This record gives sequence, C-alpha cells and structure tokens, in this order.
Amino acid sequence: MDIRAILMGLAFAMMWSSAFTSARIIVADASPMAALTLRYLISGCLGVGIALALGQSWRLTPAQWRATVIFGVLQNAVYLGLNFVAMQTIQASVAAIIASTMPLLVALAGWMFLGERLRPLGIAGLIAGVAGVALIMGARINGSVDITGLILCGIGVVALTIATLSVRGATSGGNFLMIVGLQMLVGCVACGLATLLFETPRLNPTWELAAAFAYTTIVPGLAATFVWFWLVNRIGATRAATFHFLNPFLGVAVAALLLSEPLGGRDIIGVAIIALGILAVQISRQRAS
Repeated sequence: MDIRAILMGLAFAMMWSSAFTSARIIVADASPMAALTLRYLISGCLGVGIALALGQSWRLTPAQWRATVIFGVLQNAVYLGLNFVAMQTIQASVAAIIASTMPLLVALAGWMFLGERLRPLGIAGLIAGVAGVALIMGARINGSVDITGLILCGIGVVALTIATLSVRGATSGGNFLMIVGLQMLVGCVACGLATLLFETPRLNPTWELAAAFAYTTIVPGLAATFVWFWLVNRIGATRAATFHFLNPFLGVAVAALLLSEPLGGRDIIGVAIIALGILAVQISRQRAS
C-alpha cells in the first residue's frame, strides 16, 4: 500500500466518521428524508457535471450500472435514510458505532454464505467486535436509548453490507466520478419517493443547518464516496476496508467534540475493542486472499 493510498484512506475515514455528527445537526432542524433528497440532488448533479467536464462517459458497463443502482438504493436510500431518521432520537456516536460494524458483517457474511476463508485471527476479530458493541450498547440501553432508532440503524448497516457484497469488483473500468454522481441521483429518486409516502417535510432555517447541510453534501456525500471507489480500485476492497477500523474512534470523537455527547470509560474500552476486532478481521482476510 503506497503513501498516497494511505493518505486517501485516512481522509476517507475522517470524512465518513464525521457524517454522523453533521447528520445529527441536520435532522434537528429539517425532516430527514426531504433533506437527503435535496442533498443527493445537489451531490448527484455536481458529480455528473464534474465527470462530464473531465471527459467521463455515461456509457457504463452492465456491472457498473448494477453497482450504481444497488448502491443508490441500498446505501443512499436505505442505509443513510434510516440512519437520518434514527438520529432524530439517538445520538450520533451510537449511530456511528453501529455503522462501523459493517466490515465485521461483510466478513461474517462472506464466511457463512460465500465460502470465503477466515483464519482464527479473523474469527477472534468477529468475536471481539460483537463484544465491543455489546459492551457499549449495554450501557446505552440501560440509559434509556431509543430502541426503534437502534433497530433502524441495524437495518441500515445490514443494507450497506448487502450492497458491499453485491458490487465488489463492479466499479472497475474507470468513470468513478460519473458512477458516484449517478448513484447519488438514484438515491435522490428513492428518498424523494419515501418523502412523498412517509414524511411531512419540516424546516427550521438556522446557520447550523446550512453549514451542516453544505458540509454533508460535499464532503461525506460526494468526496468520501469518490475516495472510497478510488481506494477499492487502487488497492482492492479488502485492503481499503482496513481503514474502517478508524471509524469507531473518529465517529465517537467527533460527536463528543462538536455535539458534547457523553463519552465514558466503558465507551472508550468498547470502541477500542471494536476497532481491534475490525483490524483483526481485515488482516486475516488479507492473508487469506
């Protein structure tokens, strides 16, 4: 792994982890699905426009179109949509911790259903990840966390896991920014339909909302997705996923810093266990590949 890939991976982890805090700020003053619909419309148009200016083509391969639709629906509409709805009632740090288990779920599903080899180190990592989540959530649930919000986040991370397994290797062949822009527009359509069916839009204009919306649209929304596709193409999905081990730390730290969310000793220990579990799983998968 070269230095450029390492720096891009670190940047991706920071952008991805900060998205939960900005989302929490947004849903305090705006309805979640309507906000996501507008975010995806802006991000998608920017992505497609920049891609066209760079000479990228609309003519994607069948695999790229499949990845575009699957990611647009499962990642953007289901995963992020449910997380935005959930963060009306749960803390950003809780959502970040649940979402950070995605690499563990991908490894578990690959082992159980796709016949992928997982060494003892990887199995130990899965066990550690589950233990870390249980440690943190045990304290949070005792503190009367909203169970419905937890369930929505859980469904969301399962959807993201399915999307990740479904499109591995499908984005090779270039046109990365075009793919990113188009899958944002797919998410826009899906979230727009959900808004019409299930939501009464609300808006309380504030400077905090404007800043958080601009940030989440450009940085986690467009830049982080592009960096992820770039990483997967450059170093492979398994090695790229190694950077997810930073997400529990960063997600909780950003929420504590910007939202003053509580951070106790039990949380710190649990986050460390989850991060080590993710790292163990990814090291095991690299050795097995």
